Amino acid sequence: MLKQKLSSNKFIITSEFFPPKGINVSKMLQKAKILKPFVDAVNITDCQRAVMRTSSLALSKMLLDHDIEPVYQITLRDRNSIALQSDILGAAVLGIENILVISGDYPDIGDHKNAIPVYELETVEFIKIIKGLENGFDMMGKKLNGTPSFCLGTALNPNATPFEMSLDAAVKKNLAGSSFFQTQPIFEIEKYLKLKNALTSDVSQKILVGVMLLKSYDFAKRIATIPGIYIPEEILERLKNAKDELNEGINIAVNLVKQLRSHAKGVHIMAIGIEEHIPRILEKSLEYRKYFIFSNFLY
Repeated sequence: MLKQKLSSNKFIITSEFFPPKGINVSKMLQKAKILKPFVDAVNITDCQRAVMRTSSLALSKMLLDHDIEPVYQITLRDRNSIALQSDILGAAVLGIENILVISGDYPDIGDHKNAIPVYELETVEFIKIIKGLENGFDMMGKKLNGTPSFCLGTALNPNATPFEMSLDAAVKKNLAGSSFFQTQPIFEIEKYLKLKNALTSDVSQKILVGVMLLKSYDFAKRIATIPGIYIPEEILERLKNAKDELNEGINIAVNLVKQLRSHAKGVHIMAIGIEEHIPRILEKSLEYRKYFIFSNFLY
């Protein structure tokens, strides 16, 4: 289980899927089965970029039914405190243990621009409420009939400006009870190392660093416009001049994972729509077949 692996010496590998916009989940499930031998857990995003998609809770349960460990992602944008607590307890009933709490993007960047955002709670506040649920009480102090137990995660952004925002967020989320952090994608390890070196080891040893597979120059240019993401000009030029842009994107990701192997608790690999290439990244960066055999002796 992810919680036990996080407390071990294992280098953790997670990935993620966007749920489909509809109920045909066959393609996502097929890709998840390809990833199963290579990753420790798979995030199911919750209407990422404020685009309406199928329930992350439902698809987290689907992965669990196929023996793939899910990370149920829940945003604070779309739910009030009643719904948030209810969905968290529902996840526990379904056997889902890993939760990633994020604020969520504003609706005006998505496909339902007139949707009303909630944001009743902020991340640290909600983590504390979840810890309260684990102790047997809701946020109003009412006793629960049966209590959940979770492995709680939150997001970090090493690219945030000013830098102190990232540092302060990490410390507060850790104190509130976060068991792990997944970062926004980085494209130069120095961004992450600056954050790591400013944190105490009990916090830095919980960080899974975001690594994104850039499939083309045009894709990278679009990603670079997203607030909180920075892609160096050198990376863009490599893609622009490559004969095979996807292969160059894989090489960029491989290089980052190799560097992070000795500096991070793990990596969170994002390969939007082309997740079937993640095993190739891992095989090239971690000599994954040898690594996977070795890891079986640990667990």
